[in-house]
Amino acid sequence: MAERKSARKRLSLFFWACVITVIVAAVMGITVFVLYFFGVTRPSTSMILVGLAMVMAVAGTVIAAVMSRVLLRPVEQLSEASKRIAKGDFHLRLEYTGSIREIRDTYDSFNTMARELGAIETLREDFIANVSHEFKTPLTAIEGYSMLLQDESLSESERQECVQKIVSGVSRLSTLVSNILLLSKLEQNTVDMPRTFFRLDEQLRQALVQLEPAWGEKKLNLDVELAEVRYDGCERLLYHVWANLLSNAVKFSPEGGTLGLKMRSDGRAVTVTVSDEGPGMSPEVQRHMFDKFYQGDGSRRQEGSGLGLALVQRILQLLGGEISVESSEGRGSAFTVTLPVK
Repeated sequence: MAERKSARKRLSLFFWACVITVIVAAVMGITVFVLYFFGVTRPSTSMILVGLAMVMAVAGTVIAAVMSRVLLRPVEQLSEASKRIAKGDFHLRLEYTGSIREIRDTYDSFNTMARELGAIETLREDFIANVSHEFKTPLTAIEGYSMLLQDESLSESERQECVQKIVSGVSRLSTLVSNILLLSKLEQNTVDMPRTFFRLDEQLRQALVQLEPAWGEKKLNLDVELAEVRYDGCERLLYHVWANLLSNAVKFSPEGGTLGLKMRSDGRAVTVTVSDEGPGMSPEVQRHMFDKFYQGDGSRRQEGSGLGLALVQRILQLLGGEISVESSEGRGSAFTVTLPVK
């Protein structure tokens, strides 16, 4: 703030110096003319004063021209560049070779803005492309199986299989739409986050029980250690966190593997860890695992939309929590959520 005030002060002094120089020159010229007209001054004195006025006028003009080139030209360039940015040209960058720090800082800020807008536009285009793809896949399956149902030669078991595939596709579409809407509300901070006191350990047990058909089918061993914790937070949003993390752990666990769920509290923070014995993640996958629609394992595209971890991260950001992961290929993954105690 102090630097900005100093910059404005210097520019203001420079401008008023130019204005005062021109005004003084004009006043001197008029004064000399009046004095000479009424015979107050001698011709020689008048010529000296006229010459001095002319010198000051020329000096003022030169200073004004320099000011126009040094200050006004960069402003004009900035104005033109802003118009191009408004039309969607986010690749535009401004260069300044002068020595005025304030203009250089303004150009740097403009270039930063252009880069950020370009990145946002890229994300928007990727988001639209990903949403279109994610919608197209189940819709194509629903259309295909619906057409198959029109075949009167199908057996009852084949018809039931088609119906199950259609139901699965509809369910996936419903989940996708719900997740997109929730993520949009979370990113715009328009979702309600009522705080209540509730048993966090009971909520974790409920989330685990809801997934019993999935982990029961895989015959997973459960390693559960939950301390009794009464927590003050948004119960509804936190349930999304546990449901997503546990669902991923079940999905990637091998048959007969171990699913870990542990929670502890030290009075200042609550730590929840969800672990599995799945294939683990490479460093590349870990760098992008919180990106929307990113799925590191292409073979499991039909089992999710790639929005789960993006939702988890955004929810925890809004609630003041954090999430970290320990994973290596072939050794499973462990996600740790840390929630502040208020």
